[in-house]
Amino acid sequence: MKHPFCPNQLQRNAIPFVLLLFSITPLLTHRNSLVSGSSVSERIAKRPDPLRKFKHYAGNFDIRNKHYWASAAFTGIHGYAVAGVWLLCGVGFGVFVVVKNLISTFPIVDRSNSSNIIVFLLIILFTIFAIGCSSVAIAANEKSSQRAEKLEEIIFGAGEDASLTIAKVKSTMVQMHTLLLPYDSKTCDLLDLIAHRLRKVSLTVNTFVQSSRKYWDRAIQTLYVVNVVVVSIDLVALVAGFVLLALQNRPGIIVLIFCCWILTTLSWILTGVDFFFYNFIGDTCSTLKNFEEDPQNNSLMDMLPCPNFTSSAQTLEQINYSVHSFISEINSKIEEVLIQINDQNEEVSFPEVCDPFSSAPDYAYKPQNCRNNSIPVGDLPTILSRFICYEANMSTENCMEDGKFVPEGIYEMSLAYSRSIEDFINIYPDLSSLMECSSLKRAFSEIVAGQCRPIELWTKVLWSSMLGLSLVMIVLVLLWSCKSIFTASLQRSNL
Repeated sequence: MKHPFCPNQLQRNAIPFVLLLFSITPLLTHRNSLVSGSSVSERIAKRPDPLRKFKHYAGNFDIRNKHYWASAAFTGIHGYAVAGVWLLCGVGFGVFVVVKNLISTFPIVDRSNSSNIIVFLLIILFTIFAIGCSSVAIAANEKSSQRAEKLEEIIFGAGEDASLTIAKVKSTMVQMHTLLLPYDSKTCDLLDLIAHRLRKVSLTVNTFVQSSRKYWDRAIQTLYVVNVVVVSIDLVALVAGFVLLALQNRPGIIVLIFCCWILTTLSWILTGVDFFFYNFIGDTCSTLKNFEEDPQNNSLMDMLPCPNFTSSAQTLEQINYSVHSFISEINSKIEEVLIQINDQNEEVSFPEVCDPFSSAPDYAYKPQNCRNNSIPVGDLPTILSRFICYEANMSTENCMEDGKFVPEGIYEMSLAYSRSIEDFINIYPDLSSLMECSSLKRAFSEIVAGQCRPIELWTKVLWSSMLGLSLVMIVLVLLWSCKSIFTASLQRSNL
């Protein structure tokens, strides 16, 4: 009599498993890049690109692209330009004052006390404005930095989660390879290929997380520290201005004018940089919002380490179908064996193997639908162990008479395949999460829902307050210059 569990039959049962492994390769052959990007927006595309002779950037939001960074940084050109003009004016004014002092004395300027008082009151008024702008800038800088750190935590946390998931899937693939090596070299070769690609993907993700996080930290900390330092020195200069005005110390006022001229130049540069940062945050949030609304037509799909949503759904459906077919084959074979045994007037009970996937048409993963008396596919060898025929100790006929219908070699093979399928079912949620980019989509949703609006608000407040401070500092420097001239004229008139 032919054994119910024969090698050829088991090999035919393994075919869906091999197909299953082939079906997951689209995930691993996808591009190995993990960077942010977005669909082309008119606002981004029309920015001048200094690296292309100020032609339109005409590209996507792509942090890998130096032309994107150049065009984004150029949005702060107004601050940079005013800083340059103001610095040149300062140099020209300084040269004029030095030359004038060398060749002649300043003429006595007759100003009424009312004019002097008006200038003094204006200095006080604009100093108050400057202190207010500085205070708002410091607060906004602190809030922006905190929100940027939270943004970093969410984005790179998703990258680390993806890396851990990939490592878990890779480890399972290696374990499956060890189990199947004696029985299925073709599948083992495929598992080697998958593990190799997983290693490459994992390396790419880890490299991105480590390098990008380092640059992100450095950029955010540098911007935060520079803002704090410049604004704090501005506050010190404003307080010093009050003291020097009260003491009528003209040399001190001249030194203060020189220092504040430099500080005003730095403030305008920072205004441009903060505006660039505000635009960058706006680009990022707009990209993520568009991705949530229409992911298929968003260029993130071309740059994230995720398969296309349509192909991902088709691939998952193939995987579900393959596992479902494999387990259905096992249950069908169990039923066939039970019929043969019961025909021989032997009462043998054999539980059904749990199929975690539903039937056609969706083949959805629903492990809760398994029957109460069913067993995981990994427990199948435990059940089969009661029916092993050890041919070294007894003949095939004696085995069949004793109800030992599973050859020892077939049992070992079934052990390898059953445990491999069980391992694969165990990592299925992780594999599904990778293919659907669940961790990244959750991170994007969290950013859009809870982070974009606050960070956009505080970065806008930051560059607006720096703009106000820079404007007020220009007025103050000019007022201090006028006050210095009045003081010099008063001193000469008293001689």
